[in-house]
Amino acid sequence: MTDLHEVVAQSADAADLHAPVPTLLLELQSLLGTLTATVTEATERGRRPFRPDPAWSSRLGDLAYGVYLLADQTGINVTEAVTATATQLWNRNQQAQQAAPPDWPFAAH
Repeated sequence: MTDLHEVVAQSADAADLHAPVPTLLLELQSLLGTLTATVTEATERGRRPFRPDPAWSSRLGDLAYGVYLLADQTGINVTEAVTATATQLWNRNQQAQQAAPPDWPFAAH
C-alpha cells in the first residue's frame, strides 16, 4: 500500500467508515473545529504565538484523512485536484506579474 488513496480506501473499508457525503462533510467541519480549538487554547486566544505540538500533527492528520475519505467516496483523485489547483494558482500569479505596471520611477536599477 504505497498510494495514499489506497491506504485511505482500504483502512476505511476495514473500519467501516464509509458514510454519505453530507455526514462526511459534517465530520470534516467537526475536525476543523477541533483544530481551531487546539490553536485557540495553545495561543491563549491569540495572545501567544502558535507553536504546533504533537497533538497538532495527529489532529491535522485526522482532517486530511477525512478529506481523502470524502474524495474516495465521491470518486475524486485528491492528488490530481490539488495539483490542478496549484497549477491554476501558479498561472494566475504569473499572469498577474506580467500584467502589473512597471514600478517606474521606483524600480531598482
